[in-house]
Order: sequence, then structure tokens, then C-alpha cells
Amino acid sequence: MEGDVPVVGPREPCPCGSGKRYKVCHGKAAARAARVPVVERPFESLTGETDWVALREFVPAATATVSLTGPAAGEHAGSEVMVVSVLPGAVPALRRADGSVLVALQTATSSGDPSRDVAAALLAALELETGAAVSMPGLPEPGPRLQDLLDPDASFDVTLYDTFDFWVGEASDDPSAAALLEQANASIIPTQRLASVPSAYVATMGERRYLRWVQPHPEDALHDALARLRAAGEESLGEGTTMLGMFRAHGVLIPVWELEDDVLLDDMEDPAIEMAARLAGEVADRTPLDADQRRTHAALANRQITIR
Repeated sequence: MEGDVPVVGPREPCPCGSGKRYKVCHGKAAARAARVPVVERPFESLTGETDWVALREFVPAATATVSLTGPAAGEHAGSEVMVVSVLPGAVPALRRADGSVLVALQTATSSGDPSRDVAAALLAALELETGAAVSMPGLPEPGPRLQDLLDPDASFDVTLYDTFDFWVGEASDDPSAAALLEQANASIIPTQRLASVPSAYVATMGERRYLRWVQPHPEDALHDALARLRAAGEESLGEGTTMLGMFRAHGVLIPVWELEDDVLLDDMEDPAIEMAARLAGEVADRTPLDADQRRTHAALANRQITIR
């Protein structure tokens, strides 16, 4: 097992017997783990943390523009960058033909700190020539995180799209790019967002519709709150909605409701406002759960999935 390989000098032969130096064999993974420790809540303290998580995990086509005004922005202070859900080929970032920089949240490579990963891709993209993409073969060295680059008080305004045309901006004459766009656009899951509450996204998957609502509350307190509401039969968002459970990503919980076909988004706005108030009230209540609530808590935990 990798943990059984002893640590030796970086230029010494690796004790595993591969014949390679330790630094390019088992020492590589050890050094990487030491460089980028796991951050349980990587987007914490960013404005719109819950939308950062949503774009990172399940929103298919969306953008938000941010400005580099944080203490580590350096020579790039004032630069604007478009944060997007995903880019072609799952590349970390690119510079479009019009010179604008796009950095993706859904990528193929991730360390223990997505905030550092995205910040590294962002800074690399600012050095690119037009039309080029960032290629990051390994995990980043220690360096600034998004929290060091962005204004913590600036808004994070998400725009949803029905296509990935924002990849190229203005119309492209490249037939290969057009073919890639057509293929990607055909795979988009139609997604809408509630207007009355933050980070509540409705996705239509075939004949089924799901509301995934990223919550800002501490996990344990929110888990208790949902258990109380479910035990009392108050977890519904109105007629035609059923709470299925929740999943966990980047240190926050995301409850999921299934919606019947005839449920209109406009009809969910008021119930969502009421649910947000109920959740806030229950999160603030630290009274120990009773026996029924504990059973409900356990049932929710058994159906919870951790993504990140």
C-alpha cells in the first residue's frame, strides 16, 4: 500500500522498488497531499457561496462576471473574468478570440481545495494569448485562493443559458467549433431558477423535474432542521412537490424536491420564501431532537450522498 512506503530523500531510489527516484514516484503523491490540504468548505466567505457550489456541481450552462480587486490580484487588479459552469473539453480556463477570459468550475482535475484550483487556472488564463486554453497537467503549487483575488463584497450574479454559445462569444466561422457547440448544446439539461430565494435550481430530466436548493446553513444544524420539518410533515414546497432527500457538496447541504409536471415555477415562489423562513427558524433552534425526529434524522442521513 502507498502509505506503507517509507519517506526517503527526494533523490534517493524509491523504497517501492520501481527504480525511480522517490520524488517522481511515491514522493510525488506525498508532496501533492502536503501542498494542497483538503478544504471542507472551499467557497466559504465568497459572495454567493451557494451559487459557486451550484455552478461547480450541477448547473449546466451559466456564467457570472467577477473583478480581481482582492489583495493578491497584483498586476491583474481590476481585470474582469467570466466564471462559467464548464468549458469545452472540461479545460480549466481559456481566452476567447475577443480577448475575454473564461474560467470554469467544472473541470477534470481537482485538488483538495477547489478555490485554489480555480484561482490558479484564472491567473494562468490571464497570461494566455487569444484563442488559447489553460492546460494544467498537475495540481497547483501553494498560492492565492479565490478569496485572495476577488472582492468579498462584490455581487456574484449568475446568468443561465439554454446553449453553450458563450464559449465563443461572437459567431465563429470555425466549422469544428460549430460542431462541438451543436453536440454540447444537445446535451444540456434544461434548468431554471427560482427568483424569490437564492440558489434554488429546477432541472428537467426527461419526464421528471427536480428542485435542488443549495443551503448556506451549517450542515449539522440544517440536518436537524430538515429532520424536524420532515417529522412534522412540513417539508413540502406545496402541492405536487415531494422532498426526496439531500446531497452534500463542498461543505454545504443541498435538499432535493421532485416536482410534478403541472407545478409552475411561479407557484413555488411563495412556498420557497416560507420554507426559507422555516429553515432559518429551525436552524436557530438547538433544542435536542425527540425520538421521532432522531429517526427522521437517521433516515435522511441514510439517503444523503456526498459528492465533494
